[in-house]
This record gives sequence, C-alpha cells and structure tokens, in this order.
Amino acid sequence: MLPSFRSIFPSLRLLGLIFIAVIILVSCGPSNNKPAVQTSPYDRAKEAFKNGQLDKALELTDKLSTAKPPADSTERAQVLRAVIYTGELKSARELAETYAKGVEKSKNPRFQTEYRRLQHDSLAIAARAALNVAETAHQLIPDGEIAKELTLEASIPTTEGPVKVKELAVVEQGGWLEPDQQETAAADSLRKGIDDALADVVSGDRAQARQALADGTDKLPGAAFAIFLAKELADGAVVFDRHHGRDPQKLIAMCDEGEQSLKAAQALLKAAPDKDREKEVKKLQDKFKTIRKDS
Repeated sequence: MLPSFRSIFPSLRLLGLIFIAVIILVSCGPSNNKPAVQTSPYDRAKEAFKNGQLDKALELTDKLSTAKPPADSTERAQVLRAVIYTGELKSARELAETYAKGVEKSKNPRFQTEYRRLQHDSLAIAARAALNVAETAHQLIPDGEIAKELTLEASIPTTEGPVKVKELAVVEQGGWLEPDQQETAAADSLRKGIDDALADVVSGDRAQARQALADGTDKLPGAAFAIFLAKELADGAVVFDRHHGRDPQKLIAMCDEGEQSLKAAQALLKAAPDKDREKEVKKLQDKFKTIRKDS
C-alpha cells in the first residue's frame, strides 16, 4: 500500500529541519581552517636538543648550517652543532678508553673479546664526531677569522647526565656488563658528554652552564669559543694517532683546523688582550706540535 501524501510531507519537513540544524552547528563550530602555528627549524632543533634528541637536532640544523647566503639562524645552528659533536666526541672517547682498560684488567677471555669490540666501535664513533667538529669549526672560521661574539641559543637538556657513569667503573675493574648495562652506559655517557661540552663552552662547570643558559641564550666571546674549538680539535686529533686510529692524514687535518682556530683567537686577543686566554693559546699550540709527532 502506497504511503499517503499526509505521511510523506511531515517526513520531508523533519529531514529539512535536521539538515538546517546540521548546517548551523557546522557554521558555528570551531573553524578547521585556522593556520597552524609555524615554528622555525632552529626552534624545533632547540626543543629536540632539550629533550635529548640529538640526531633530530642535527637533522634540523643540517641545511641551516650550510645555508648560502647564511640565514638568520645559521651561526646559531653551527654553534649548537659544535656542542653536540663535542659531546659525542667526549662520550665516545670515554667509552673507548674505559673498554681498553677493561681489556687490560679482565682475565676473562670472553670479557676481553667483547670489550675489544666495544672499544673499536667507540673509536669509530669518536672518529666521526671528531671530523664533524672539524667541519663545523671550518664553517665558523672559514677564512681564519671568527666573530667577536657568538650566540649559543639552547636550553640545558631535561635529563641530566651523571657526573660519573657507574657502569664504566665496573669495566675499569675488569668486571662484566650485560648488554642492557652496556646500552645504559652508552646513553649515560652521551648525556654526560653533552653536559660537559656545555660546561666547557661557557668556560665553567655544569652549575655555571645552567646559570648561563637559564633564559635559553648565552653570548660567547669569539676568542673563548675559538679556544674551545681548538681544545676539542686537539682531543679529536688524538683519535687518529698511531696508538688509536692510525690515520696520519686525518690527524694532520685536525691539527690544521685547530691551529686555524688558535690564529682566529689570537687575532681577537690582539685587539682585546687577555693574559689567561693567551696562555691557553700557547699551551694548545705546543700540544698540536706534540700531537703531530704521533702522526
């Protein structure tokens, strides 16, 4: 039996009212077309660094650090990358040296084999980090000159690294670390390396670094930063000496870059003398001469 017109029309009216109500609700609801808040790559890199996501921070600053012409944040990106690579270098060197001690101290062949592998892996990481420090130093001092003042725009990482990595103390005594303990040691050592790098870059300790970066920014004297780079390049050069990586070409390249950093520091110190920093420059010059002999 066909429905009557009287039953059809009320249904149509009801559907019409529902349709109108939906339109009103959609038009009055929150707009989905509002533009999202945009953050710059460097701002995202700072956040990643704060959260301990170092690889992400490096990825986000990669293009910034080599931008031609330089972007507003290019120099800040280079400074942050120098800190990260320095932290990685410090960590990897600590791990390599500790596992080498573990090999010497342990009498267990299984421990010795595993620790030799970890020492080798750590030296490989240290070598990459050292070369990255050199590359970043070259970016900051392209023609043997460095800015009178640089900016470190970053926050202290949320998760602080230990002053000493307890697992590595076990290795130094010839004790054994299970795989999960090895991973913990590596993670803690890296956090420690970053914290130590931040302390060195502000020419102080961890407490001074926290204070200097309390507002997320610190101004760094160019001469002091050039000396900081030279110190790290000297430490990185050792990775390639005849006792470690046995790569004289890379060792010499590291020394060349370090001595270039010292020349940049000397140029600034000539205009604004500082006896303490001048002494540091002289010590590092002598250190590079000694390192070159191990090539």
